[in-house]
Amino acid sequence: MPSFSDLLAAIYEYRVLVAAASVAVVLVAVVVAWRAGWLAALRRKPRLAGALLVAALVVGVPVTWYAASPLFIRTELVEPPLAAVSAAPAPTTAPGSQLDPSLQPGASAPAASVPAPEPPAAARSGEFRGADDFHFGRGTATLLETAQGEWSLRFEDFSVRNGPDLFVYLSPDKDGYADGALEVARLKATDGSFNVPLPAGADPDRYRSVLIWCKQFSSLFAAATLEG
Repeated sequence: MPSFSDLLAAIYEYRVLVAAASVAVVLVAVVVAWRAGWLAALRRKPRLAGALLVAALVVGVPVTWYAASPLFIRTELVEPPLAAVSAAPAPTTAPGSQLDPSLQPGASAPAASVPAPEPPAAARSGEFRGADDFHFGRGTATLLETAQGEWSLRFEDFSVRNGPDLFVYLSPDKDGYADGALEVARLKATDGSFNVPLPAGADPDRYRSVLIWCKQFSSLFAAATLEG
């Protein structure tokens, strides 16, 4: 028996047809109510008519806003690129040890040469592509090791069609969602360049693609195959 999430996924997949059918049903209902005299009866009972209108708005407005507002709402976030988190410690002198003559009282300390921290090496990266003509996606996703055993995704020049419940996933399949996919985090923004840390203990070698996935409707919006 199909689950509720399967029903939502089917509704979203055929959203245009469902929307057209819903409008047709409303129009037919209005015509039937008018011919049956229900509209005239409601005009004679304004309290009942008002209660029905409020009930329709309470249900219809939130559902419509939840499903349709992402089509025109955009968010943007720009974060600095990831950098190495470790640096060589400054040299220290143990108590009682012989001081360098150049550091005797009155002598100027030589300028220390501290190498600039290296950025983390890119493990794998890929270009985003939309799931279809409606669900566009572009930009790059790069998997980076920022410290020993700590990994993050760097999104660059990223843009995706907005949706009601978008998350970042890592999938063992190179093209889309598959069993064993890892939920990384809720998508921070529809546009920009930003960083998404992987959960502690995540093994990046298990995954072959980065997904933008709508949890509510179990729908793929964009994917980037990791290569390198």
